[in-house]
Amino acid sequence: MTELCEVFDVPRSSLYYQRSRHARKDVERERLRERVVALHGASRGSAGARTLSARLKSEGEAVGRYKAARLMSEAGLESKQPRGHRYKKTGGETEVAPNHLSRAFTVEAPNRVWCGDITYIWAGSGWLYLAVVVDLYARRVVGWAMSQSPDAALVGQALALAYESRGRPSGVMFHSDQGCQYTSLRFRQQLWRYRMKQSMSRRGNCWDNAPTERFFRSLKTEWIPVEGYRTPEQAKADLLRYLTHHFNQVRPHSFNDYKTPAAKEAEVA
Repeated sequence: MTELCEVFDVPRSSLYYQRSRHARKDVERERLRERVVALHGASRGSAGARTLSARLKSEGEAVGRYKAARLMSEAGLESKQPRGHRYKKTGGETEVAPNHLSRAFTVEAPNRVWCGDITYIWAGSGWLYLAVVVDLYARRVVGWAMSQSPDAALVGQALALAYESRGRPSGVMFHSDQGCQYTSLRFRQQLWRYRMKQSMSRRGNCWDNAPTERFFRSLKTEWIPVEGYRTPEQAKADLLRYLTHHFNQVRPHSFNDYKTPAAKEAEVA
């Protein structure tokens, strides 16, 4: 090696410097790759390059989207995201409440517009139903309830939790689909007591409640095991971890410029 340096007139110190620099780079890249693997695992395989880049930047690492993608490739990681879905033709508004929201999903402050919906999850011996309330400002989950009966009481419990936990705000618009739980007299009276304005999607039009539909898609593709849960107790405990911690406090959201819902709301606190 000494003879080659003399032939090409290259100082041996330069060669040694390049060797040590390359070794340091490898160590640094290995550290970042291990962190990417850890973050990807914590997301249960759902995080993509943009999300991982945002998480690393929040930790003080200068890792852009494309570098994160290369690190994922080196580690053999892929993001599990669902394919697009073809939806059926939809109908009109209901007499209970018109579509006041009209897909105006960007709002100026928290507690202006909340959206609600119900989904079902397999829990060992039957279905567990989950109702949520999402604040559109930062896409934060502010209310939830779980039950083995998808009735008006379920959505009422989710709304009550949101109402109390957010300090009993006034002038909120509540938007949902035309499910019988939301059109029930019991739920409409609850909205009246809370002085909330009811808005409802057009019949069968999931796009009119897209943020809540998007939340459920994230929950089912990122968090819930493919085979479901073994027991209702296991399901409730794991879902609470997602609702109260992972989604609101840890998971960056593209709508928030890859800030978490909690961080986005903190900017206006």
